[in-house]
Amino acid sequence: MAPKTSPDTLSAEERKAVKERAAELRAQAKAKDKREAGLRDVEAAIAKLEGTDRALASRLHELVTEAAPTLVPKTYYGMPGWANDEGKIVVFFQAASKFGTRYGTLGFEQPANLDDGTMWPTHWALLELTPANERTITDLVRRAVG
Repeated sequence: MAPKTSPDTLSAEERKAVKERAAELRAQAKAKDKREAGLRDVEAAIAKLEGTDRALASRLHELVTEAAPTLVPKTYYGMPGWANDEGKIVVFFQAASKFGTRYGTLGFEQPANLDDGTMWPTHWALLELTPANERTITDLVRRAVG
């Protein structure tokens, strides 16, 4: 992650993400067909990625769409995401390049039904998609949408 200019300020990448999110919210509010607009935005976000990030995001898009066709694609801080019928992000992919990390992240937000006792993971580091990883992700997404 890029260094912050001081302890109380956001890094350049964080400021960019906040600006992306504000623009996304404005565009999403104006969209007449949320699914079509969201799909276009997610596909554009994936197309901007390179190498492994693009391959992971593209395959995740396929897996999430197949496992939970009720989720609506939409960007989330410039990242590919999928939302429930209330417009709340359930699952998203943060590319390694987003904040200069060594791995991509598959994340689940509050609406995901992944509760398991008093503690459970909500984010997974992702370096590649093996068949076993794909099965796990498919199961998680199905569980997340209940």
